[in-house]
Amino acid sequence: MNKRVLIIGGVVIVMAFIFMVSSMGKKPDSTRVQAASSPSSKELHAQAQQMKKNRDILKARRVYQEILKNHPDAENIDQIQKELETLNMDVIFSTKMLPNKTAMHEVVAGDTLGKMAKKYGTTIELIQKSNNLKSDIIRIGQKLRVWTGKFNMLIDKSQNILILKDGNQVIKVYDVSTGENNSTPVGTFKVTTKLLDPVWFNRGVVVPPESPHNVLGTRWLGFDLPGYGIHGTIDPQTIGNQVTAGCVRMRNEEVAELYSMIPMGTEVVIVD
Repeated sequence: MNKRVLIIGGVVIVMAFIFMVSSMGKKPDSTRVQAASSPSSKELHAQAQQMKKNRDILKARRVYQEILKNHPDAENIDQIQKELETLNMDVIFSTKMLPNKTAMHEVVAGDTLGKMAKKYGTTIELIQKSNNLKSDIIRIGQKLRVWTGKFNMLIDKSQNILILKDGNQVIKVYDVSTGENNSTPVGTFKVTTKLLDPVWFNRGVVVPPESPHNVLGTRWLGFDLPGYGIHGTIDPQTIGNQVTAGCVRMRNEEVAELYSMIPMGTEVVIVD
């Protein structure tokens, strides 16, 4: 089975409740209703897809999660996992309100997107996307949906994957590249710098963002360990291999997505 699915679905123990009928020699009550069999993965998948068409994305997400939990060996489980990841991102970037994960902020005098992002521990980009804002201009009295969930990341070097989580809930799994000769450090770190179109300082040589030789790609998420971080790439075909000088490499479009969501101070755990 795909390791990605095992990470998301986890090990599921299905407990069966057995009802024994005993009446001192009497026959069991013939009117007892038997428990209905649970729906198949195909039936649940069809339900989830219909819910998506109806834009009921929260209910659809719950059904996808049920499939992964109760049917981890479904034939199309990889497809189901990818659809759930897409749905998770749709929820985060949507206007939907979620208990304990979002807040509705009414703009008051002196508010800016930067102040709001700092207050709620999120990013300006995520506030903009969640509210379809085309600029950083906001108006007094305007009500804005703000994501308040706490993201964290787990990087597994043995599988070359980055797992984006909200608390303990897996949101999405990205394929990445890590350091050759096991050079990516192991431990718990924090994101302390974020750069758009970063300059690459390569052994005293300054490589500008527009250079085709700038290996950092379009984004940089630096750790509190100088010289290490997560960045884009000019060699997407190398993703999934241990080929970097120690950093974590992602596809440009995927690191851009991550960059828009991850605030400063986000925890990053790297394991062998």
